Amino acid sequence: MVNAAEYLGIDPTGGHPERALALGYAPAVTAPGVAAVFALDQTLARLTLGTRDPMVAQLRLTWWREALCALENPPVPSQPILQTLAAARADGERLALAEDGWERLLGPFDQDELLAFAAERSVIFAEAARLAGAADDVEAAGSGWSLADLAQTTADRDLADRAALLAMPLLRQAATQRWSPAGRFLGALVHVAAADLNRRREPGSPSRVVRLAWHRLTGR
Repeated sequence: MVNAAEYLGIDPTGGHPERALALGYAPAVTAPGVAAVFALDQTLARLTLGTRDPMVAQLRLTWWREALCALENPPVPSQPILQTLAAARADGERLALAEDGWERLLGPFDQDELLAFAAERSVIFAEAARLAGAADDVEAAGSGWSLADLAQTTADRDLADRAALLAMPLLRQAATQRWSPAGRFLGALVHVAAADLNRRREPGSPSRVVRLAWHRLTGR
């Protein structure tokens, strides 16, 4: 995903080598749009988790929400992620739900709010599937991946533990299905997320890479 990072201005994989491998499984013709969807998510995550002042974070998130909701009304801002999403005919209003999810983490939240965050952020998976022409059931996959990723990226260890606990059953559920060829990049991301939470082997280790290759061949 090096080229995607160059033209989008942010690495859609968050620097994770196996996520780069997984996103490489997306159908080639839809790859730019799919990469832009995940680059958007990385951007929202950085604004939420990397900004010390919640008010500043909220203002920046709101800018993205408004830009996404207006994605079908040119001119599109000269921002590479938005330009790529518009070219791919992404559903900006649908993607704006991810901003709702991230905004929940700016204030106090309980388990119900955390589950709502996961459900709203899961539109990243839903829209990536739509752009790729995949008809797979991505509800559990998207929510489980959202929580697992949060567990890996937040500096709040209590939040990380809570997110990981909620993520595992959703990831196990998502892994039971046979993923279609067009959706196997998302199934691969599910396997990567589960492996990250298990922490048995380092990302990029031979056994983990072989597991992803097997998934690409079989959808399992």
